[in-house]
Amino acid sequence: MPAIAAPTLALFISVALVWTANGLCFTLLAVRMAAEGFHPSNIGLTATGYFAGQFLGALVCGRMIEQVGHVRAFAAFASLISASVIGYAIQVELVTWILLRGLHGFCIAGAIMVAESWLNGVVTNRGRGRLLASYTIIQYLAMSGGQQLLNLDSPTGFVLFTVASILFSLALLPLVLSPSVQTGAITHSALRFRELMQISPLGVVGCFAAGALVATLLGLMPVYLGERAFSVSDIAMFMSITIVGGLIVQYTIGKMSDVFDRRTVITAVLFVGALFCLLITMLPEPGFWALAGLVTIYGGITYAIYPLAVSHANDHLNPADLIAASAGLIMAMASGAALGPFGTSMLMEAVGPEGLFMFSGGICLLLGGFAAYRMTRRIAPALEDQGPYVLVSRTTTASVALDPRADAEAYAETYDTGSHGVRSPDDFHTVSAP
Repeated sequence: MPAIAAPTLALFISVALVWTANGLCFTLLAVRMAAEGFHPSNIGLTATGYFAGQFLGALVCGRMIEQVGHVRAFAAFASLISASVIGYAIQVELVTWILLRGLHGFCIAGAIMVAESWLNGVVTNRGRGRLLASYTIIQYLAMSGGQQLLNLDSPTGFVLFTVASILFSLALLPLVLSPSVQTGAITHSALRFRELMQISPLGVVGCFAAGALVATLLGLMPVYLGERAFSVSDIAMFMSITIVGGLIVQYTIGKMSDVFDRRTVITAVLFVGALFCLLITMLPEPGFWALAGLVTIYGGITYAIYPLAVSHANDHLNPADLIAASAGLIMAMASGAALGPFGTSMLMEAVGPEGLFMFSGGICLLLGGFAAYRMTRRIAPALEDQGPYVLVSRTTTASVALDPRADAEAYAETYDTGSHGVRSPDDFHTVSAP
């Protein structure tokens, strides 16, 4: 295996530190708000604030990075995140936390955009798939590890917020001290949603729904577990297991989508996801391992929906249009992520913690029904013409240029092509980031 270049290694260390701290914050804030007696709808509002900030950051941070440079922009974003995390502990108040979560999400979008455009500058066409796989695995493992930091101290104290702040600050060092590199350009969406809907209605709707499902699972699952009387250490272990286990389940689903009609796989896994949501709501007193097993499979399904939807859309795109279309699909996903947690939290407040899986199961049923309907409206591409399931990061528009399918020349080098641009799915089988 070739050695990792110093700038890439520095970037991976920074990304690991950011996602370790961010993984800790997701669970810590939800647990702290529940301990402070906040209603589920208010906890959902703070999660919505984060993803709304991330949506806004994905729109405007690219211009900021282009104006001041990647390293200085990353330093600014990381510093603001570090300060906002300390702000959570200083002022435990709803409006303050919503505003801080919005700033946090905005700056996370900017920091990750720096990282992904940095990767664009150091990767070769033939190395894109491997680099994306490494990048995504680091994100998953870091988020999973961040959950275990909850065991260091009580979530009602100051220490865990300080730990998260320190990690965000430390993420500055590898990039600031690393050798300079040629960074890639920031990608902006060039296709309107109307055009995307005409190309692939299921792709757009699937990305929107995937954003709502993943944001709900990450933002409100700790609340569900807390109301089920799980301890903080149990919640930390549960979230770690489901994040890493979901990665494995998602990989299996992706392999299936390269063998069968992609829409059939999307429809099937969504109905299976709805079934698992039903099973979870029917469990009167779920034990730790039974619940962890069910949620791990369900989580893997939700993580897989976005890359499946993008891959389905790409089956109907020219390679030259993939970057513009994928940037638009990321924005559709971000829109769903901004809306999903609040809608779910309202239902949880009305019916109890099982409202989380009622809401999510309803989305799975609706999207599965829509996918089945779309199968009646368009003939599926021949299996040999169907593109591969490729890692697609659910982060910022800068990530889409990393897709090995995005460049026409990379296509010619990487895939065997025939009269219809037939692509072999053997080279890139991987998964997407949370």
